[in-house]
Amino acid sequence: MTSFCVAALDRAPKTAGGDGATAGVVTVMGRPWRLRSSWRAHAEQARNDRIILRMGDVSMGTITSTLNYLPDRYVELSDAELDERIQQAKAKLGSRVVILGHHYQRDEVVKFADFRGDSLKLSRLAASRKEAEYIVFCGVHFMAESADILRDEHQLVVLPDLNAGCSMADMADGDQVEVCWEEIAGVSDSTVVPVTYINSTAVIKAFVGRNGGAVCTSSNAQKVMAWAFSRGEKGLFIPDEHLGRNTGYRMGIPLDEMVVWDPHQEMGGLSEEAIRRARVILWKGNCSVHQRFLPQHVKKVRENHPGIRVIAHPECRWDVCQLADDVGSTEFIIKRVTEGSPGSQWAIGTEIHLVKRLAKENPDRTVISLDDCGCLCSTMYRISPQHLCWTLESLVEGQVVNRVRVEDETRRWARVALDRMLEIV
Repeated sequence: MTSFCVAALDRAPKTAGGDGATAGVVTVMGRPWRLRSSWRAHAEQARNDRIILRMGDVSMGTITSTLNYLPDRYVELSDAELDERIQQAKAKLGSRVVILGHHYQRDEVVKFADFRGDSLKLSRLAASRKEAEYIVFCGVHFMAESADILRDEHQLVVLPDLNAGCSMADMADGDQVEVCWEEIAGVSDSTVVPVTYINSTAVIKAFVGRNGGAVCTSSNAQKVMAWAFSRGEKGLFIPDEHLGRNTGYRMGIPLDEMVVWDPHQEMGGLSEEAIRRARVILWKGNCSVHQRFLPQHVKKVRENHPGIRVIAHPECRWDVCQLADDVGSTEFIIKRVTEGSPGSQWAIGTEIHLVKRLAKENPDRTVISLDDCGCLCSTMYRISPQHLCWTLESLVEGQVVNRVRVEDETRRWARVALDRMLEIV
């Protein structure tokens, strides 16, 4: 039985990481979850099927089973019954529905996807399916928002579980970003161009669109950042500081010319001089899955597997990316492994479902997680076969559940930011 590190909580512990020793295993929805001793954490099973993580006496986040929010008739279905009913509902809907599955989804969900990929790729594919009335996005909330921004007017976007959010996207609040923008303008005469990672809310994308900036992905961040510097002296990179730092460094920007803006501190925790000197201002945010990979994991995996190649996602920490053999997006990772020679060995710093799927689909290669306590995105995991079945059967009955709809003005400006990116790349 596989154990997973708990990741992508409502709020990630600042001191998460540690030496990899375990403090125990708890079970959520039939799956074991391993807690690191360095978190000084323990878990409690509450009556509402919620796992509460604590560091000492401080609650650090929760993982909640949302099956109890479904009609009882779905909770009790067997795996075989779920598969049959999902297939039947999908067949009844035919071309009226397109199901999108992100790479980090569990196998029992993603196997029903018409398309599999990263968030932007999936949103664009869905928009190209003009005959589809319903876009069912098996991902997280910001991805469904992106699909709604890019959809045709006759299409509706549905997220099977509205509780499937993204901790990184939630780290950049619209009001906080507005304050940051005003305070930077108050101390610096330089032109600042905002860039937001696609892993952000529609509100943040709209802010960037209104202020002359663009969206980026992990695969095109360097091109978009270069575009930003052709239009201004500084870049404001939201919301992932690691992707921003890794991208800036690859462009030749020294680390001491990139500063981190902490929205919870006065003036971002920076001096006026630091803001004036900086070329890149990084928002203090991260992916709670990718941040868990540490330099010692790279060292350990190379000791245990001589000759193995390490691939890190650019959402990983800077020092991890510096030690890796390759750094790239999920699509890059998939391409490197699938094009690798038989017998090749790969340690991958990304979400465990993708790693395990690559191992299964490439049995003549060794594919393992960079951290032997494979990191799982618990918010992605909220999308269950039960939710997918309920969503599709509701659509068959003419009822749209869990629609994701971006307000018109927000959608308009967010589309501007996305279109700028597409023009750049």
